[in-house]
Amino acid sequence: MAKQYWLMKSEPDVYSYDDLVNEGEGTWDGVRNYSAAIHLRTMKVGDEAFFYHSNIGLEIVGIVTISQEHFIDPTDEKARFVAVRVKPVRKIARTVTLKAIKANPRLAAMELIRQSRLSVAPVRPAEWKEILKMAGE
Repeated sequence: MAKQYWLMKSEPDVYSYDDLVNEGEGTWDGVRNYSAAIHLRTMKVGDEAFFYHSNIGLEIVGIVTISQEHFIDPTDEKARFVAVRVKPVRKIARTVTLKAIKANPRLAAMELIRQSRLSVAPVRPAEWKEILKMAGE
């Protein structure tokens, strides 16, 4: 199966990309939206995701890789939701803001724009390449 791409949001004052780098590997937990949880269940080891700072910054700041596929979220007392493990790959050369994403017509159908409240969303390969281009990579 081909590698899939994702976007994962975190509030940087709660858990930032630098926090993940300091840990070396982190658990992506606390997701309580059913659509986002479906995406977590779909992720495979080796898939990559943009790390997006939400609320503060509103920008893509780095890339992570999925290091462990879904398992019961340890923060979910009812064991209905799942988590995945992620490892940092790298910070991107230049952050890509939500404003820049919205201004790019090639990204008009991106889930980040269509379902802005979703904390975990798929990214199409063409969108992935376009964002990397915007980041100067």
